[in-house]
Amino acid sequence: MTMHFLVVGGGGREHAIARSLSSNKETVLFAAMPAVNPGIAGLCRDFLIAGESDHDQVVEFAEDNAIEYAVIGPEAPLQAGIVDALLDHNIGCLGPTQAAARIETDKAFCRRLMKEFQVDGLPSYRIFFDQSDAAEFIVSHEEDLVIKPIGLTGGKGVKVMGEHLDRAAAIEYVMSLSGGMVIEERLIGEEFTLMSFVDGRSIIPMPLVQDHKRAYEGDTGPNTGGMGSYSLPDHGLPFVSEADYAAALRIMHDVVSALDRTGSPFRGILYGQFMNTRTGPKVIEFNARFGDPEAMNVLSILSSDFSEIAVRVADGHLRQSDVTFLEKATVCKYVVPAGYPESPQAGDPISLPEHHRALLYYANVEERQGKIVTRTSRSLAFVGLGDTLDEAQRSAEDAASSVKGNVRYRSDIGTEEVLERRINHMKELR
Repeated sequence: MTMHFLVVGGGGREHAIARSLSSNKETVLFAAMPAVNPGIAGLCRDFLIAGESDHDQVVEFAEDNAIEYAVIGPEAPLQAGIVDALLDHNIGCLGPTQAAARIETDKAFCRRLMKEFQVDGLPSYRIFFDQSDAAEFIVSHEEDLVIKPIGLTGGKGVKVMGEHLDRAAAIEYVMSLSGGMVIEERLIGEEFTLMSFVDGRSIIPMPLVQDHKRAYEGDTGPNTGGMGSYSLPDHGLPFVSEADYAAALRIMHDVVSALDRTGSPFRGILYGQFMNTRTGPKVIEFNARFGDPEAMNVLSILSSDFSEIAVRVADGHLRQSDVTFLEKATVCKYVVPAGYPESPQAGDPISLPEHHRALLYYANVEERQGKIVTRTSRSLAFVGLGDTLDEAQRSAEDAASSVKGNVRYRSDIGTEEVLERRINHMKELR
């Protein structure tokens, strides 16, 4: 029996979602996206070009096409309450309500929730709504700090003293912010991502992934939405011990329980971004959806039926046996326009390799007269799979290096050298 699914969003993450859903031949796909993603469009029976947060248009399109379940990709429509609007029309969702999504969309709410329910992994923090008070706090605090605007920033609003800013620049930055902010202790360690399927109470974890936020080789340059990521065949990371993993998963369980106790049960994808410190994992942030690029890593090796998982999450009946992954390494490398992220050059044609072994996910591109053309954000991603990290890395590298055009990518993502540096850094800390 066929089932109609709606994918909301039009990036690389959403292309991966659409591809994974389409592996079930009984699934009929539709999409709502702000511009045509050629990869998503090719998998859909029909699609709507509209703002992802436009409730009226998205709901009308869903009803016109007898949509039964929706999978929400980006954070903005979650913040706008798109799930609430769809649920009001009896459309099940893989994605949390507006209230539950505050775990991502309101950083002050996240920290207060963790404090109220005594969830482990909480960094020292202060919340400010007055810029002058925040500036005075920075002046009086000797250690490096992290400045986080309370709302959504697309992964680019967080500033770290000692990496992005000195003290004078930090003060200038907080004075430039128009809203509230969270100022936290700077965490030292190795970052890792743990994403889980959550049906309101049950949590089924996905393979660990490490993202690379910095724009340039060697983890230099400004932060981006993510230049690429990797995962390993055993679904762990060598600088995350079994005890670290257990602690991180327990933190996620406790957060889900806390949301449930506040009357906002979480159903969807809970993304935990952790810093593995000398004393164990601390929470950098939670997201209320798949990461981008991390979704492309995990969904590329999901061996169970994603459409069934989505239904069970939406209906609140997810089982451990519903979720399985291949024991493969993955390496994702984003190809981006020249000048990204500060001054991306749009409108340049891209020539793709005719033959490669990697999976290709389109992101922020458009198709003009049969040619793929860059826009202003990340263009496309290649995901290499392999029995080893090196095999997966070479697959992604061969594909990314064969792209012709005014674009670039990070060749160091997924290399054994980078992984070894992570391992050694963790050993030094402990």
